[in-house]
Amino acid sequence: MKLVFENHTLPRRLAHAVLYTHCTLGCLLAMHSASAADTTTLPSISVSPEPAGTLKSPASTGSNLDLTPFQTPASVSVITREQLEQRGDANLVDAITRSAGISGMGHPGNSGSSLSARGFTDTTSVMRLYDGTRQYGGVGVSFPFDTWSIDRIEVLRGPASVIYGDGAIGAVVNVIPKKPTRGAIQNEVQATIGTDNTQRLGFGSGGAINDKLSYRVDLSGDRSDGWVDMGDSRNLSFSGALQLDVSADFRLKLSYAQGRQEPMRYFGTPLVNGQQLEALRKKNYNVSDSKIQYDDRWTELSAEWTPNADTTVRSKLYYIDSKRQWRNAENYVYDPAQAKIVRSGDTGIMHDQTQIGNTTDATFRGKLFGLKNQVSIGFDVSSSSFQRTSNSIASSPNPAVVDPYNPIAGNYVSAADYIPRYRNKADQYSVFAENRLELNDKWSVLAGLRYDHADISRTDLLSNTSAFDQKYSNVGWRLGTVYNIEPDTALYAQYSEAADPVGGLLMITAANSKFDLSTGKQIEIGVKQAFWGKKGEWTLAAYNIKKNNLLSRDPNDFNARIQVGQQSSTGLEGTLALAFAPGWQLDANAAILRAKFDDFLDPVGSPATGTVSRAGNVPPNVAERLANVWLSWNFIPDWTASGGLRYVGKRYADNANTLVMPAYTTTDLALQWKASRDTTVTLRGFNVFDKQYFTTAYYSGTQWFNGPGRRIELTANYRF
Repeated sequence: MKLVFENHTLPRRLAHAVLYTHCTLGCLLAMHSASAADTTTLPSISVSPEPAGTLKSPASTGSNLDLTPFQTPASVSVITREQLEQRGDANLVDAITRSAGISGMGHPGNSGSSLSARGFTDTTSVMRLYDGTRQYGGVGVSFPFDTWSIDRIEVLRGPASVIYGDGAIGAVVNVIPKKPTRGAIQNEVQATIGTDNTQRLGFGSGGAINDKLSYRVDLSGDRSDGWVDMGDSRNLSFSGALQLDVSADFRLKLSYAQGRQEPMRYFGTPLVNGQQLEALRKKNYNVSDSKIQYDDRWTELSAEWTPNADTTVRSKLYYIDSKRQWRNAENYVYDPAQAKIVRSGDTGIMHDQTQIGNTTDATFRGKLFGLKNQVSIGFDVSSSSFQRTSNSIASSPNPAVVDPYNPIAGNYVSAADYIPRYRNKADQYSVFAENRLELNDKWSVLAGLRYDHADISRTDLLSNTSAFDQKYSNVGWRLGTVYNIEPDTALYAQYSEAADPVGGLLMITAANSKFDLSTGKQIEIGVKQAFWGKKGEWTLAAYNIKKNNLLSRDPNDFNARIQVGQQSSTGLEGTLALAFAPGWQLDANAAILRAKFDDFLDPVGSPATGTVSRAGNVPPNVAERLANVWLSWNFIPDWTASGGLRYVGKRYADNANTLVMPAYTTTDLALQWKASRDTTVTLRGFNVFDKQYFTTAYYSGTQWFNGPGRRIELTANYRF
């Protein structure tokens, strides 16, 4: 049998892995058919109240050993479903950036999803996962995008290549969807209306169909006119899963998720004489027939086998398909001689990206030299394809010059052919292992090792010739320890090494393909504590990260690049969760860091006539001060008031640090009424003081993206 996807033969390595997975699942199913026949009901589960905070709750992102954040020698935080509902963040990036040390830098060029963490930015350094699976290549992740179907968000800060491979020196964010559960079927519907003609509707349902089958379905959609001219958006998302409990120790799950986004067609507001003007806050300089659309599909078949209390085997086979389209006038520059905005860069692009893969791991618990020990081993294999169709991005819209205050939208113009330009393919495999040894009741040591190998090839579709075929490999590892000075107080330390590509591997050019992966090293120490009868939790982490082999300009050939650059960051991060009085809950976090280029040269002039050192400068889009606070008060039965502050420090829009995006603080408020046991009504205000702020800069550095102004939303939720 020959496996074919999108008319491309599946690589032999992947075919063997898929065949292995299917045989494994078949053997496991056969081995347990007898026990399944004798098992008519699942064992009962006792539920006990959880302590405040999430330090002692399981988290899958910091390790493959099913450790809690308290047991993990790293900075791991969890945003729970309860917190998502209380804060009301419908946009996923808004929710993620309430975590410590994470800021957003999304714009249409990166599918609106890019993040900054610990001084490192974008999808090649801050990885996004969906239920533990990454979309390979670092080209911008467009799914998921809203929070309705999300159960929780787990954030692992610092290098994570030992678990997830290259591209995670800054952090890993794992977005975990709601999943099938045993028990009676429960349904939920939620409707929201708000300013800017915002409308949002969500439906969810899940539970047990019988003693073997359970399911989960979530559907959501929204539309809005947006906070800038021509800022309308439309989004639709679906996720569903069906789980078969073959026996008490073996289960299969088939899940499917799909999303379509038509986000705001907004590419930022240009600087006027080096400044942003309040009068231009809501202006949009795109063309009237512009388009942005993202379509994503994720399909997964997973199996979990626990033959005994000390062994767990997991395997998942997945297929991802993403199509992203842009047709816009993207570049805007103020011309002081005309006192007009000059528009250019009429850009048409299509990304067609597919990925198929398998991840399998096994965890064993036992003894080593008479000491308690856990070990996990596994492999990951995938095959990806990325095709870019575009014009030559050389045309300007009609009209090309517009009034800053009353722009005429005009039309998209391109004389260049919109045709397939290139196709990149990536065949990737890795093997990994982790081990946790408990030296005594207080002291444990965790070690991890991962080997990654990738074969990246590029075909020039204009000439139908091979542009390059390059292989990359890396060994990432970490060694950490946790010492419990008291049952609820832990000190930890960790050293880790990781790697990032010099660019998204599925978009890498022939010129950049010859460079090795960038490498990074981190030292982190910290403390975690639950206190006051588990009514409070706090963490504090200190770290230093160095990333080497950045692409820097060659001082002997100003238009060439060499791989000698280095950047570093040193910082502190703290979190606090505290139920300090009946009905009161405080959640807060803060981060301070010093991020800088240590060795980096930029060209001078165009074409380059020299180079200038940026050593000591802060990398663009890095906020060196971040803080979040959320306070809730259940002041009378059935009524809860809450509010939060989000602070983002100043950031630079260029390597020279001459363009400064100001620091800002936004304030959100909410009032919730529990009208009945099954019904809640919530009034929310976002950015209630209507603070003008800027979320990020576009590639040129002189186009800044305005954040949304004051918004009011009314939400009704009914469970049945």
